[in-house]
Amino acid sequence: MTKEQVIEFIIEMYDNNKVARTYLEHFLSPLEQGDLLLEKYKQVIKKEFNIENPMLAKCSFSTCRKLISEFASLKPSEELLADLMLTLPESACEFTYAYGDMSEQFYNSAVNNFIRALAFMRKNELLEKFKIRCTKCVECASVCGYGFGDEMSELFYNHYGENAKFTNKYNEKYE
Repeated sequence: MTKEQVIEFIIEMYDNNKVARTYLEHFLSPLEQGDLLLEKYKQVIKKEFNIENPMLAKCSFSTCRKLISEFASLKPSEELLADLMLTLPESACEFTYAYGDMSEQFYNSAVNNFIRALAFMRKNELLEKFKIRCTKCVECASVCGYGFGDEMSELFYNHYGENAKFTNKYNEKYE
């Protein structure tokens, strides 16, 4: 393609494809767009686990994972990607804490996404940056069924060490 054809193609792609537009805008100004895009994607995930109106909650882990993959394709910083990855299990934990026991499949999906987020944070040396939010996930899970709280606690300790401590809503110390 000639230079003019490439320019025309990019303009057409920008005008006609939302994903391409998002990518190009992020590519041209990653610092400005990164935080804005992160907030946009976080809001969509939180809407899936609509705590304010649970009747509208879809709790679709697959939809959220697709959003995370889409965000990752924009090549954000590791910190922004970790932030979004943690939003999924965090939202699931807050939802089940607010509305009671869910299905075993729900808990398995929340655990698997927590594992992915923790592994990514460990690999990129971001665990300390997100420790408070990870603690909150464990605290919310501690009152749930199917061994969910125990599994979340074990994952937390596996990544943060034996000396990590947190409290649940009853202020019981976990060591």
